[in-house]
Amino acid sequence: MKKNELKYTRNIGIAAHIDAGKTTTTERILYYTGRTHRLGEVHDGAATMDHLTEEKERGITITAAATRTEWKLDDTEYIFNIIDTPGHVDFTVEVERSLRVLDGMIALFCARGGVEPQSETVWRQADRYGVPRIGFVNKMDRQGADFLEVVRQVEEQLGAKPIPLQIPIGEEEDFEGIVDLITMKGYKWDEEDGSTYEAIDIPEEVREEAEEYREKLLEAVAELDESLMERFFEDPDSITEDDIHKAICTATRELKIIPMMCGSAYKNKGVQLVLDAVCRYLPSPEDVEAISGIHSHTKKVETRPPNPDEPFAALAFKVVRNKHNKLVFIRVYSGRLAENSTFLNTRTGKRERVGQLYQMHADKQHPVKEVTAGDIVAVVGTRNLNTGDTLADQKHPIILESIVFPEPVVGVAIEAKAQSDLDNIEEALGFIMEEDPTFQVFENEETGQTIVRGMGELHLEIILNKLKNDYKVDVNQGAPQVTYKERLMETVRHREVLVKQPNGSNLAAELEFELSPADAEFLESDEFKTGKSRLQFEVDVPTHIMSDMVVQAIRNSFEEMMNYGVLANYPLESLKIRLIDGTTASPDSADTAYGVAARKGFLNAARQSKPILLEPLMQLKITTPEDYAGNIMSDLNRRRGVPKGQDTRANGMAINAEAPLAGLFGYVNDLRTLSAGRASASMEFSHYAAAPKQVVDEVVKRVKGVF
Repeated sequence: MKKNELKYTRNIGIAAHIDAGKTTTTERILYYTGRTHRLGEVHDGAATMDHLTEEKERGITITAAATRTEWKLDDTEYIFNIIDTPGHVDFTVEVERSLRVLDGMIALFCARGGVEPQSETVWRQADRYGVPRIGFVNKMDRQGADFLEVVRQVEEQLGAKPIPLQIPIGEEEDFEGIVDLITMKGYKWDEEDGSTYEAIDIPEEVREEAEEYREKLLEAVAELDESLMERFFEDPDSITEDDIHKAICTATRELKIIPMMCGSAYKNKGVQLVLDAVCRYLPSPEDVEAISGIHSHTKKVETRPPNPDEPFAALAFKVVRNKHNKLVFIRVYSGRLAENSTFLNTRTGKRERVGQLYQMHADKQHPVKEVTAGDIVAVVGTRNLNTGDTLADQKHPIILESIVFPEPVVGVAIEAKAQSDLDNIEEALGFIMEEDPTFQVFENEETGQTIVRGMGELHLEIILNKLKNDYKVDVNQGAPQVTYKERLMETVRHREVLVKQPNGSNLAAELEFELSPADAEFLESDEFKTGKSRLQFEVDVPTHIMSDMVVQAIRNSFEEMMNYGVLANYPLESLKIRLIDGTTASPDSADTAYGVAARKGFLNAARQSKPILLEPLMQLKITTPEDYAGNIMSDLNRRRGVPKGQDTRANGMAINAEAPLAGLFGYVNDLRTLSAGRASASMEFSHYAAAPKQVVDEVVKRVKGVF
């Protein structure tokens, strides 16, 4: 990318609740910008961006797909790097890592469903990364569509300040086009393919409403810009279109407002005006703050401005892996990187060579010789580059903030059907873990079972299908199980003595430590929140008593034991260990001895620390006709669900609730039965909470065979 192209580049994502129309909107964008020459439809399995077999068969997006296209506004060519993200909560990792590297977002809302649970999740993710966004209310042709109701929900449920830039001409089956409140013109689209549209006079039936919302728009704009406030009171007509665009642009990029637009992507209405708004209001890489990070050696904060002439810095945010190839997606923040050149991986501290560089169009690769600041590309040829790693100039090493991923909450026991598949399954699971940071593999030491963990039933189903279809490995699987956690509640001081055995073993060691719940400060630290460590480890022993190597061996053993807990073999959520004393290392004592002593001491101390079991609670949002609300609430109560509020919708009511995941397997199907197929629900992980005694007893009995 040339330096002067940066200001005309837009790195954007399209995100929303499932079935809001993200992929259909992306397909329209690709068609209107000339990137594709036919309209790909999700329901036909022909969407360009849904290129995986599972995506085509299920009609849903599973993995974020990137593409690059161009759009012309006022004779200026803009470059769009677009990432289409999944809407299903099981694949929220794809949204998380995409928003980490994007500069702007189109937030889609269904005109009928409004603000739905995954809409809220995506919104929180965008807030966390400070991503400016435009709201597009899609599916205005659907029964129950209500643009202004969705605007109200964005304000009340998301705490944002939505500013309508348009109002619809008609709704539901009568939706014909939109009124642009900035130009005060109507727009209608060609009914065939939507490529062409024309400006019309505002229809009389919406003129009064248009004038009302034009007044509200001018008032909102005046509040954003003091220089416009005076003119608004003196003569509102003196505020020009350029004045409005400039004020909206500044406020959008400062996260003060959300410009709201509407249309129907499937019916080819409204998408082009959204592209114009992306150019006008969302930031270029030049417009966002310089990325900051920590110098690898000095540990001081440094910045990297988005300039090709600055030292190179990039972040790896996605890995696509198979037996033959490893494709790593990176966002370049500064400097430049050429094919067959080297960079520093600041996680490993080692130099790596990049082979080829590719601009991606879904699953298609287009080679490029060099990439520079602002580019989103894929690289091939790296060996140890993983999601969240920083690529840096070797003379200017910097560590950028990594990506925080949610922990898996559902597990399934698996085993290879054939003995010959044992090696293949281990390799395949390793590849999948490289691709998906929310997928984990756990070996149960007591049963010898392999447990795979993910974000939900659908997530694990997709992964097991991937094992079979992509890696040709067949597995037997058990029923889905909840991934519980454990927590130690009391402080225990313990001394462990490992005595040298008569058989000549050199394993002799002695150490004393204090085990307790982690401090509040540690739980709020980046180290804990980013998943780098769950162990708060403090050492009060002088180095002449215990060497750094011995201390590290002890720490490694404690961290290993935290993965298995003491109550029911589930991992400990967090822990604090203070190493107090130990024997002087002698020739008869090896690092291994202290590791063994730490493991034995941990078990002895943890059992005295009153361990409790934590279960995952899910946030539920159920939409149902009022006639079925009573039965649904009774069913929730049976599942230990707790209502958290409800509100009335045009098409029924929305019930918010919280319930343990253990009672929600198969819930969507059960809900359809309860409501004659008319209710729907979505859920996402909320938090872990202490499980009641009867649940603890059942879990311990199942895991260990005893109460």
